[in-house]
Amino acid sequence: MSNDNGNSGAILVAFALGAIAGAATALLLAPQSGEETRRLLAEKAREGREKATDAAHRSKEFLDRQRETLATAIDKGKDAYQRARGAEEQA
Repeated sequence: MSNDNGNSGAILVAFALGAIAGAATALLLAPQSGEETRRLLAEKAREGREKATDAAHRSKEFLDRQRETLATAIDKGKDAYQRARGAEEQA
């Protein structure tokens, strides 16, 4: 188990949105040509897409690990229950 309290996804999204808003503001206020601005916007969009894909991949891995841990715990609980019932029936 980790010490993650479930807020890392929300923090990551807030950070990404803030970065996008800051980049957009900087682009709109920067003195450069339209072609340069479009190129920069495309580059930032690509970077954002890569970061979002990476975050989604990490989230999926985390959820897969949590699902596996839960399934193991359930199986162990079932085994313990069966052993306890077997001990009761023999007594």
